[in-house]
Amino acid sequence: MDHGSHPVTGSAGLDLAALIVRLVLLPATAFVAGIGLLRPQVDTLPRRLGQVTAALGVLSAVLAVVSAAAFDVNVVAAVVHALLVLAVPVLTTRRPPVGRWVAVGLLVLLILETALGRNGVEFAVDTVYVAGTAVWFGLAALALARVDTPRFGALSWTLGGGLALAAAVQLVLSGVAFDRRVYQTLFGVALLAALVLPIAATAARRFAVIGVAAAFLAWSAVVALPKPAELPVPGVPLLADAGGAPVLVSPQRPGVNLVHLSAPGSVRTGDGTSVEAVPRPGASGYWAEVELPAGRSELVVGDRVVEVDAGTSVGVPTASGPDGPECATTALGGLVAGRKDVLTSCPADELSEEDADALRKLVGFLADRKTQSITVVDDTTPRGTAAGRVVREAAAAHGIAVRPEGAALVVVSGWARAASALDGAAAAQREQPAYPFGLYVAPWLLTGPLVNSVASSTVPLRFDPREQAAVSYAVALDNAFPGEAATVTGFRQWLGPEQPAAPRVQLFASAQVNAMPMLPGQPHAPGMDSPGAGPGFFVPQGTVVPVSFPLG
Repeated sequence: MDHGSHPVTGSAGLDLAALIVRLVLLPATAFVAGIGLLRPQVDTLPRRLGQVTAALGVLSAVLAVVSAAAFDVNVVAAVVHALLVLAVPVLTTRRPPVGRWVAVGLLVLLILETALGRNGVEFAVDTVYVAGTAVWFGLAALALARVDTPRFGALSWTLGGGLALAAAVQLVLSGVAFDRRVYQTLFGVALLAALVLPIAATAARRFAVIGVAAAFLAWSAVVALPKPAELPVPGVPLLADAGGAPVLVSPQRPGVNLVHLSAPGSVRTGDGTSVEAVPRPGASGYWAEVELPAGRSELVVGDRVVEVDAGTSVGVPTASGPDGPECATTALGGLVAGRKDVLTSCPADELSEEDADALRKLVGFLADRKTQSITVVDDTTPRGTAAGRVVREAAAAHGIAVRPEGAALVVVSGWARAASALDGAAAAQREQPAYPFGLYVAPWLLTGPLVNSVASSTVPLRFDPREQAAVSYAVALDNAFPGEAATVTGFRQWLGPEQPAAPRVQLFASAQVNAMPMLPGQPHAPGMDSPGAGPGFFVPQGTVVPVSFPLG
């Protein structure tokens, strides 16, 4: 019976009815199991305690059946739970040794219900806490009923210490033990209660049952409550959840920041003026520029609040402005991979030697094709300026003229300038046979919104966008930020610093793909996606294939 944890992201709502049923069902079951385990240790069971055990058994059985009917709970497990929890009170009165073994089975089922969905250390911690609570329930109840229980004091301190230790381990594993989430969130408060209450209950023996019950309630709630989002770190772009929709904030420094959304929406800081998120040239999704104050503040996205912490240091200037979207989506690659790197530079700040080498080889390829002239589109960023210089120098070395209307177009600018250039090239090709030797883009320009703006384009790459690593990146990116376009710089960031040696440069052609249905206006057959549709495609609605051997 699934009363375990369910993945909850950000501030998604909790099913209150299911939580209430859980918080009554599990402690009642633990109490019944505890009495059944300890019943053979005493000569007689007080009548009132037997009646309480039976009543809790009936309550637990009823709630198990309700769970099967109202919630997504395994029916067979619910029936087994009900039968066991009803059998224990009967057998503890008539055949205590048999009742103990039935109680053991009930306890195993209770552990599985509580810890379902966990594994490893967390499952072991759950096992310790649930089993210890059940035994302590029985021990405290017998003591409260004034039944002579040998070594009650020593056993209670042992059980209380064991529960506190298990809660402490879980607190550390949760990641909230050493920050403000431990007292600012229900999740953290519940863990603290599960840690403190067993010690308090041990010290106050007269109220031990109440303390144990409260501790187990807190423990049961921990597994059901959504885990708090990680705290924002100044200078680390923030990937947050706003009511089920992803939000990317970059660079999370004082001043102008970009807020990236997957759908249209408005953004504001605190009580400030709302800013509508709009499309940006060359980028997917929607973008808004907001001014973040120093330190902690709140970003309101639609009707959801996202906590941010800009710190006090100055951010990277290129993280906002025309090249901001590329910088933000590059950082997103690292965030998707689970790294929290402080943003210290953006791709447009520097031309890497690998990309410079790829551009030189691209010009060499054009020279081998007897291309007599090219048009170069660059920009004023450090990368764009350096890339333009590399291409022009290589063209001069190969005797290729650089003209405003060349036979081939070579785009080495940032996204915004590239979007304008490619739109212009597409328009020119619709009017006349422009750029007969083709359209070529720098490696960092291979992203769906750019290359899909033209019928086809060619890009020099050191990886195959169809290889497993690239596909895995595209899938992970779409899972974390649905609809986000894959990027070469984001892929590099996703791979991390320990990357294999870069292979030789190879030219790849990116082209839009449209598959015609059987008849005009007829949709594709059910289950048959359009080419390029679905997760795992580096360029959605397009194909990227090699068109050259590795270039020397």
